[in-house]
Amino acid sequence: MDITVDKMVKAYIKMRDHRSAIKAQYEDEDSQIKEQMESIESELLELCKTTGTDGLKTQFGTVSRSIKTRYDATDWESMHRFVLENSAPDLLERRIAQRAMREFIENNPELMPPGLNVTSQYAVTVTRSRK
Repeated sequence: MDITVDKMVKAYIKMRDHRSAIKAQYEDEDSQIKEQMESIESELLELCKTTGTDGLKTQFGTVSRSIKTRYDATDWESMHRFVLENSAPDLLERRIAQRAMREFIENNPELMPPGLNVTSQYAVTVTRSRK
């Protein structure tokens, strides 16, 4: 190996630090732009409301006002019971809670859920030395 482990770790940490710095800069700039866009959206919503219209057309683009509805459970135990009682699993999204599944399998190695795909692979973690 031409490059020493010390040099690889040093380079890795330098790249990780650089990624963190440009990510923080991006997130700051993106946050500012989002705030400006939200301000314009508020103005456009108010304009639609005062003019009594659900859409505006300009030479640059079209504004459409619509109602967006989101659903959230405040009581997951009751929601879970409701889903089971009404045989309505499609009310939930299909995704496995990774930590909960890992803990379940560790505590119940004889109860592997059917259709479960388990993929494990080695990973490397690099930590910075404290000086």
